[in-house]
Amino acid sequence: MNPSARPTPQLRRATAEDASSIAACVNEAYAPWVARIGRRPWPMLQDYAAVVQQEQVTVAEADGQIVGVLVLSSTSSGLLIENVAVARAWQGQGIGHTLLLHAEHEARRLGQETIYLYTNELMMENIALYARIGYVEYERRQEQDFRRVFMRKSLSKEHDA
Repeated sequence: MNPSARPTPQLRRATAEDASSIAACVNEAYAPWVARIGRRPWPMLQDYAAVVQQEQVTVAEADGQIVGVLVLSSTSSGLLIENVAVARAWQGQGIGHTLLLHAEHEARRLGQETIYLYTNELMMENIALYARIGYVEYERRQEQDFRRVFMRKSLSKEHDA
């Protein structure tokens, strides 16, 4: 399909019925990283039926198809972007950016001054992308057998996109 002819995805809260479509979108989005990491990344290992019940999950949907996923988790450190994924055929069209802006809006709505995320240290392109949009690395650590890079973004007015 010609990307310019595609419908604009709409964001909505995920439902239990979306779990298998969310898993498919996440698996497709993260599949290219398996070879570099040497195993399936953490988001590919999740039970999305449970994730939808336990976390704040937003999907980007176009023509009834889930093309993007955002998982937010409230933690003792603030609002965590647990996962942001876009189906391969839809990457490069601003869906990931829209989902990240939605996450920032939610953090502000909850009274948070910052928002944070993590990515695998071998996903250098993601680290660079997050740095370009205002996230600053503050820690690297091993969790669940993954080397993770933690990054935080200030939600003050000068960082608004």
